[in-house]
Amino acid sequence: MSFCARCYSCGPRMPAVQLLILVCLVWGTGARTAQFRKANDRSGRCQYTFSVASPNESSCPEESQAMSAIRDLQRDSSTQHADLESIKARLSSLESLLYRLTSDQAAGPQEVQEGLQRDLGALRRERDQLETQARELEVAYSNLLRDKSALEEEKRQLGQENEDLARRLESSSQEVARLRRGQCHLTRDASQDMLPGSREVSQWNLDTLAFQELKSELTEVPASQILKESPSGHPRRKEGDNGCGALVWVGEPVTLRTAETITGKYGVWMRDPKPVHPYTQETTWRIDTVGTDIRQVFEYSLVGQFEQGYPSKVHVLPRALESTGAVVYAGSLYFQEAQSRTVLRYELSTEAVKAEKEIPGAGYHGQFPYSWGGYTDLDLAVDESGLWVIYSTEEAKGAIVLSKLNPENLDLEHTWETNIRKQSVANAFVICGTLYTVSSYSSAEATVNFAYDTATGVSKTLTIPFKNRYKYSSMIDYNPLERKLFAWDNFNMVTYDIQLSEV
Repeated sequence: MSFCARCYSCGPRMPAVQLLILVCLVWGTGARTAQFRKANDRSGRCQYTFSVASPNESSCPEESQAMSAIRDLQRDSSTQHADLESIKARLSSLESLLYRLTSDQAAGPQEVQEGLQRDLGALRRERDQLETQARELEVAYSNLLRDKSALEEEKRQLGQENEDLARRLESSSQEVARLRRGQCHLTRDASQDMLPGSREVSQWNLDTLAFQELKSELTEVPASQILKESPSGHPRRKEGDNGCGALVWVGEPVTLRTAETITGKYGVWMRDPKPVHPYTQETTWRIDTVGTDIRQVFEYSLVGQFEQGYPSKVHVLPRALESTGAVVYAGSLYFQEAQSRTVLRYELSTEAVKAEKEIPGAGYHGQFPYSWGGYTDLDLAVDESGLWVIYSTEEAKGAIVLSKLNPENLDLEHTWETNIRKQSVANAFVICGTLYTVSSYSSAEATVNFAYDTATGVSKTLTIPFKNRYKYSSMIDYNPLERKLFAWDNFNMVTYDIQLSEV
């Protein structure tokens, strides 16, 4: 093959010509045979010509053959480029495979890996359990701190109340001593004014009204021995009159005490109609029943302490109480255990549970309450003959069931099923063996609307007026010793005088 090149030289293009000549010389040296010629062309321009002989081709290829060679070179180049890319992809794949193999070797056998995964899962579960327990402990700790703060506040208040009582007691003692000194002084003065041997009667004659007034300041006289009428204006029953009869009248409510906090929205208060030592007819107990863990029972030795809110003792029940159906009878508190149909007898003097009994089939925790709610499924009551429980069952289909209880062991001695729907009445109580119900807990002008006589098994309708002065009566009980109704009406502890028909 022979290669020919032409160079045109004119002034400014000389460097290019020189470069071309240099290339040609190099090529010629590589081809070992080269020819160079300088001559003017027809227009008089200088023309340089050189030629190089091909070592393989005998003649120069045509232009089409040159283009074909160029295209072949391009194809070869493209093929080589594709091969290079393929090799690079395979190399990347080999590197990835090598990395996985290296990782597998580091991880060890599959069984070891699975074992480690199981251990990891167990550790994670244990961590979750520990975190849950930690949260529960934090909640319990917060509750304990809150309870501790509440108890400390109650302790502080009780301490202040005790100090106040001590001051008042000291003041009363000083006043009594002063009155006694005054009485003695007056007696001596009167004796000195009398002549020796005189038979005149002193001005402080024991039969005179003035001396009786002075004595009344020194001697506590029960109001029942002085007043001929009750605050409601209705005649009181005669002392020692234990005759039973039908309820014919309920007096106006008399407010004795108002609860101080929201926990006293509803509750139960009571006195023992059959008191035993160390308790008296005056001893009063009170339970605020708003809340979920009701255990505190406030005890007041005197009526004045109860009216002023100064408890002499606070019992903490060993089991939580539910509803407003508790009563005190013969030295024991009888109440329904929370969320159960069990009745417990708690002896107040020993602070111990002496008996418990599950009432068969009785609804509890909202199954058959009174119309106002409050989980009043079991309501205990006391009358002249002893202890009762008012409730309902599935078998009775919501009607009131009345059972007489043995106060010692809580055995059911007798049971009556009435035709009065328990959820249609606001409350109930027992007087002389007869069950009475109240129509509404919120109406100011309610009525005692039904009576069921256990002696005859007959019920009848009534329309005896009953006033809910504060329009939320959550507890109504009868005290056979005082012949009064005790009630808790929207924070207020009230009593009602009653009248029974003569037998």
